[in-house]
Amino acid sequence: MSASWEKKLVSPEKVLSRIKPGNSIFLSTGVAEPRGLVRALMTSNMGNLQDLEVIQLVSLGDAISISEKYTQRFRLKTFFSGWVASEAIKEGRVDLIPSRLSRVPQLIDSGTMNIDVAFVQITPPDESGFASLGVSVDVARQAMGKAKLVVGEINPLVPYTLGDTFVHVDEFHYLVECNTPPLYFPRWPISKTFDKLAENVAGLIEDGSCLPFSIGPIFEALALHLAKKRHLGIHSPFFTDPLMDLVKSGAVTNRKKGIFKGKSVVAYALGTKELMKWLNRNPLVEFQGIDVVADPKRIGSIDKFVVVLPGRKVDLTGGIALQTGKGNVGIQVGEAQEFFLGASLSKGGKTILALPSRNLLGKSNIVLSVEDYPNQFSARESLDLVVTEFGVASLQGKTIRERALALIDIAHPDDRAELVRLAKENRILYMDQVYPAESGKIYPEHISRVHTFKDGLVVRFRAIRPSDVEQMRRLFYRFSDEAVYYRYFSPIKTMPHAKMQEYVNVDYKNTLSIVGLVGEPGAGTIIAEARYIRSPDERWAEVAFIVDEAYQGKGIATYMLMLLMEVAKENGIKGFRADVLATNKAMLKVFEKLPYPIKATLDSGVYELEIPFDKGSYEP
Repeated sequence: MSASWEKKLVSPEKVLSRIKPGNSIFLSTGVAEPRGLVRALMTSNMGNLQDLEVIQLVSLGDAISISEKYTQRFRLKTFFSGWVASEAIKEGRVDLIPSRLSRVPQLIDSGTMNIDVAFVQITPPDESGFASLGVSVDVARQAMGKAKLVVGEINPLVPYTLGDTFVHVDEFHYLVECNTPPLYFPRWPISKTFDKLAENVAGLIEDGSCLPFSIGPIFEALALHLAKKRHLGIHSPFFTDPLMDLVKSGAVTNRKKGIFKGKSVVAYALGTKELMKWLNRNPLVEFQGIDVVADPKRIGSIDKFVVVLPGRKVDLTGGIALQTGKGNVGIQVGEAQEFFLGASLSKGGKTILALPSRNLLGKSNIVLSVEDYPNQFSARESLDLVVTEFGVASLQGKTIRERALALIDIAHPDDRAELVRLAKENRILYMDQVYPAESGKIYPEHISRVHTFKDGLVVRFRAIRPSDVEQMRRLFYRFSDEAVYYRYFSPIKTMPHAKMQEYVNVDYKNTLSIVGLVGEPGAGTIIAEARYIRSPDERWAEVAFIVDEAYQGKGIATYMLMLLMEVAKENGIKGFRADVLATNKAMLKVFEKLPYPIKATLDSGVYELEIPFDKGSYEP
């Protein structure tokens, strides 16, 4: 270090002596907290350190304890209520400033938020006098530009990061040295519940999508399930250990982004010592200010921007309550608002709420209302999908009643009957709504399939759900009179809700229905249905199927029939029977393709078919 820089090196006590009563002191955020200066501030008995404001965007470390002993001397203000700050805010020791993060730089630039002193953590300067802001850029530049006293805490343990991170020693009035390790955070353990939850979320994320990440078990598991994706992008407030793994896997290339091509753009880094070492001079990760990272317009310019929001509770209308206290490790309402807005502006963007079906106390996380829960986030109009370990509920374009049914379908099976009761009681569901209590426990998730047919048509197959009632009604009304007659053997003109809901509620053993859907995972449109009903002798089952006329001739009916046979054999059924009108040539051709012997008897214009399973085989 040259002599000119050494002249700026002083002790923390020298810095504190320049502070005046009533000053507002900005601290670098999170892991970049200047711990030496903060420690000196907390322990000093200098008489000038009175009635001070300490401002920090995200408080994760030592600064939180400032107000414990010195409530008359220091007052911490933060924009983030999560992590350990939540308890301090509840106790009245810390002030919370509700704001969208991208607006904070403007608050400082305009003077709305006064900054007298800036304590900023930096790396050791290079030969030209340039240092890096390390793992937190946020609003450090704006704070340094407004402060009358700017102090850089040099820490050789901080990674030298790239992007908008370079500062020159001439921008500081004083420099102090500190060898205290930055804050490190261990990796999160992954339970079976969170692993399945992350698997369901990953199924909604297409190749070429761009993601923001945070910390917690959902993201720890999600990175594992995204490792086989291609050309993912990262535009995120936080860079974490799971993101490091995801970049190393090759899934992240950032080539599809319209801005910052080839770079993962972040504002902060939180994680282990290994992560900090990996970030040092890493050209794949670019640190930018929070006004860049959290700007909805910039986010909206990125195609396929997918927001995954960890939640505490979701109600039957789509209302959200975010985590509080130590459960909220990286997401706050202002941040969620900006990224949801950005996703809504993004071509192909989507918003996903992810949460386990139950909390650690065994209580349902899907509730009648979130009205009595803190940290609410009003996003009913912009929330696209809700995911639990039991599946995906699409909320787009759905009525409150349809939303409630979809969310009940992905609640814990033991909680569904009570949710139906509450929904009926509060007139969210029809009073005649049928929902067998045991359906969730025996739902055959294992029969779900995805298959590509002629012309690249991708169809997802699964067992029917109670929430499919409206989709099945719409399918019925798309059929011609002839198709309806072929399927039901009568000229049915209407399919009221009461009749259709009985149709979609099955026991999955004696009666099994499989539906085929096209469209995005978690949403889509039902275009086909096949079902069997076990006969009284329990050895045979009656089978029938129907395919939307716009999708016929592609092999969908044959595939569904084969899949039904596979499941029927698992359930001890020996064969299928079917009645087919002699004029229904298309359906007869489907049966003719089966690798099983068929006995056909013609009676009064109807073929009575018997298909035993004791010969032939098929693996869909």
